Amino acid sequence: MEYRIEAPLKKEDTEKLKSGDYVYITGTIYVARDAAHKRMDDLLKEGKELPIKLKDNIIYYMGPSPAREGRAIGSAGPTTASRMDKYAPKLLDLGLKGMIGKGKRTQEVKDAIVRNGCVYFAAVGGAGALLSKAITSSEVVAYEDLGAEAIRKLEVKDFPVIVVIDKDGNNLYETAIKEYCEE
Repeated sequence: MEYRIEAPLKKEDTEKLKSGDYVYITGTIYVARDAAHKRMDDLLKEGKELPIKLKDNIIYYMGPSPAREGRAIGSAGPTTASRMDKYAPKLLDLGLKGMIGKGKRTQEVKDAIVRNGCVYFAAVGGAGALLSKAITSSEVVAYEDLGAEAIRKLEVKDFPVIVVIDKDGNNLYETAIKEYCEE
């Protein structure tokens, strides 16, 4: 199926999305990578508030390149999601509704996705220049000292992703291999 959804996500969005669906996201998403996740985890361990609200939001695992003149952002391709796996279950339990990256996730992340009715999307690796065209604005909102790993707030219009793991735990990386091997 193909869907157009608004971010932040609504429960009815995550409930209808199935592994393998094509999705175009419009709205606000956040960017955070390894260093930002580590800082957020440290804040949580100290009992402090996070610099962004997680409830119903999407985090895109991406480190942008500098914007060219007239553009909101430079190349904006996904980074490997497994590097955030040690942090993701806690963030999902705190209300994060979606993640965008590339690559497989651990069983702990899959369990947290199912437990919280969330979704893991993949963006196409190697297509960062194309993906950047769906980003209409980019603003650093926390950890500016981290440069490309700072937390950014993005406004996106028809940002293309594929549902990899849906709220029921169906995993495109597993089902696609089975289907391919059966042919």
